[in-house]
Amino acid sequence: MKRLLITGAAGNLGKLARARLGHMADVLRLSDISDMDPAGPDEEVVPCDLGDEAAVYDLVKDCDAILHLGGVSVERSWDQIQRGNITGVYNLYEAARAHGMPRILFATSNHTIGYYRQDEVLNVTDPMKPDGLYGVSKCFGEAMASMYHSKFGQETALIRIGSCFEKPRDRRMLATWMSPDDFISLIECVFRAPMLGCPIIWGVSDNDLGWWNTDTAKLIGWRPKDNSEAFRAEIEATPCPPADAPQSVYQGGLFTAEPIHKD
Repeated sequence: MKRLLITGAAGNLGKLARARLGHMADVLRLSDISDMDPAGPDEEVVPCDLGDEAAVYDLVKDCDAILHLGGVSVERSWDQIQRGNITGVYNLYEAARAHGMPRILFATSNHTIGYYRQDEVLNVTDPMKPDGLYGVSKCFGEAMASMYHSKFGQETALIRIGSCFEKPRDRRMLATWMSPDDFISLIECVFRAPMLGCPIIWGVSDNDLGWWNTDTAKLIGWRPKDNSEAFRAEIEATPCPPADAPQSVYQGGLFTAEPIHKD
C-alpha cells in the first residue's frame, strides 16, 4: 500500500507497530495526541486529537489502511473516554467513509467481556460483559464498526487484544498473553487478506491456557506461534493472589475492581 495510518503511535503498541511495519507501506503516517519521535525516512508525523472532527478528516485523507490503536487505553473518567473512544471512533469512521473506506484494524479489548469468569470459554458471538467504562467504549466501537460494515461496506477487523507484552506478567496473562511477534503477524494478515468483512478476532497467542475460541483468526489466515507456557515456571514462582481476588476470578482481572473515575 502507499500509506498506512497508525493512530496511537506514541503508545507501546503504536511504537512497536511503527518499528516493525515499515515494509507494509511506502509511507507510515503516525498520529497521536501525545509527543512522538520526529519523522524518519518514509514517515509522516501528524499530531491529532481524535475528538477533533476536522483534524481526523484530514488525518485519514490519502490513507490506504488504518491501524487504529488510538484513544484512551485504560480506565479513566467518562469525559476522557468519551472524547477519545466514542466521539473519536465516530470521527474516524466518518473520515474513512469520506475517503474511500480504507480497511481498518480496530484495536478493541478483552475488557468488552471482562466480567465473564475465568472458568468460562467464550466465542466471539457471546454477549458482551464489559468491566468498566473503557470496556463499554470498546463495545461501542465494535458496534460502530458493525454498523458501518452493514450500511456502507466498510471493512474492519475487530481485534480483541488480550495482553500484549514481551512476556506475560502474571497468572491471568498465561491465558491472555499475545507476543509482539504474533501481534505484528496478525496486523500483516489483516491487511493482506483478500477479503475481510467485519470479523471479531481474539488477539491472543497460541497459549496452552485459554478462555477464548480463536477459530475466527483462520478467516484471515492467522496462526499465532508463541505460547505463554514458556513462562509458566517464572510466573508461578511469584506470589499467588487469593482465589477470590478479581484477577483470579474474572477474565478482565483488576479492571473489574476499578471505580468509576471522576475528573
